[in-house]
Amino acid sequence: MPRVRAGVTGGTVGYAVLAGLVAGVHLLFVVFVILGGVLALRWKWIPVVHVPAAIYGALIEWTGGICPLTPLENRLRVAAGAAAYEGDFVDSYLLTLLYPDALTTDTQTLLAAAVVVVNAIVYTAVWRRSRR
Repeated sequence: MPRVRAGVTGGTVGYAVLAGLVAGVHLLFVVFVILGGVLALRWKWIPVVHVPAAIYGALIEWTGGICPLTPLENRLRVAAGAAAYEGDFVDSYLLTLLYPDALTTDTQTLLAAAVVVVNAIVYTAVWRRSRR
């Protein structure tokens, strides 16, 4: 007869693990959006993947949209018996570390502008390097 611990099922733990994996992928995507252009200094194919990701990330911030990974993570958290979080991934994980206040439209605009500026600088360096 299989042994089952009260209150925890394999499915619940599985959903919790999946929610954690989605959160990890989401974090990696955010980092890639912000700094992925630096990888183009090493690998010439990176802009093909990074530029669309950076445009998408900036548009999500500028429009106040929600990345599809956020509702997916929340559904998995609820299925695991945990609480879903309000707002978006950046607000719930990143900005709470950096800023004590809630995410505002002005902050989202600033974050989107930072993505554009950082990547413009990096891709200018990549372009200049490729011309040599």
